[in-house]
Amino acid sequence: MLNFLIAFIVGTITPVPLNVFYQVPLIYCGMISVVIFGVIYFLLSRRTMNKVTELVRSSQHDMQANRAERALSTLQEGFKYAKWQFYVKGQINAQIGTLLYLKKDFAKAMPYLEKSIVRHWVAMCMLAVCYMKRNNPTKMALTFEKAIAASRKEAFIWNLYAYCQNKIGERDSAIATLKKGIKKLKGSEGLEASLAALENGKRMKMEYYGDIWYQFHLEKPGAIIKKQTKAAQGRRKMPRM
Repeated sequence: MLNFLIAFIVGTITPVPLNVFYQVPLIYCGMISVVIFGVIYFLLSRRTMNKVTELVRSSQHDMQANRAERALSTLQEGFKYAKWQFYVKGQINAQIGTLLYLKKDFAKAMPYLEKSIVRHWVAMCMLAVCYMKRNNPTKMALTFEKAIAASRKEAFIWNLYAYCQNKIGERDSAIATLKKGIKKLKGSEGLEASLAALENGKRMKMEYYGDIWYQFHLEKPGAIIKKQTKAAQGRRKMPRM
C-alpha cells in the first residue's frame, strides 16, 4: 500500500548521503533506515486511520439520526483510502455490511460481509447468521470458527454459534461449542446459563446480552416479553377443582 511504499522509499534513500559523503558505516545506515521507515510509516498510517475513523463516526451519527442512506454514502467514501493503508478495505466492507444487516437488507449486506476483515467479529457473526438463513451450515460453521479464532475472548460469539447450531437441529454440537467456550472463558455466566438451558431441554436466553443480541434480528424484544407474560399467566392460573 502507498503508506508502506512511501515509508520504504524514504527510509531507504535518506541514509545514502550519510554513507557517501560522511562515510557512516553501512550497519549504522541500515539502523537509521529502519528507524526512519518505522516513524514515517507510523505517522502516515495514523493519519489515514484517523480519516477512516472520522468517517465511521460520522456514519454512526447519521444512523442514530435515522439517516441510513447518508450513513452508507459516508462509508463508501472510505474506499478511497484502501490504496493507502492495509486492511482499510476490509474494515469499510465490514462497516457497510453491518449497517445493511441492521437495516434487514440481508441480500445486499452479504457481499460486503464476505469481504470484511476477520477481526471485525460482529460482521463475521452476521455473515455466519446469513449463511444459516440460506441453509448453508458448512459455511456458517467455518465463519463462526474464523470469528472465534480472531476474537477468542468474546463470549457472545460462542453463545451465538451455539444458538445457531441448536436452531438448525445440531443440539449436541451446540453443547460441545458451549463447553469449549467455557474452557476458554472460565466464569462466563452467559455461556454457563446457555449450557444449563440446553442440557435441560430449555431455550437459550440470549436476551442476557441485550442490544448486541437483538441487532442480529433472530429474536424480537417484544416476542420475549410476550413469552414471559404468557409464562407468568400460566403460573398464576388456578387449577380446576
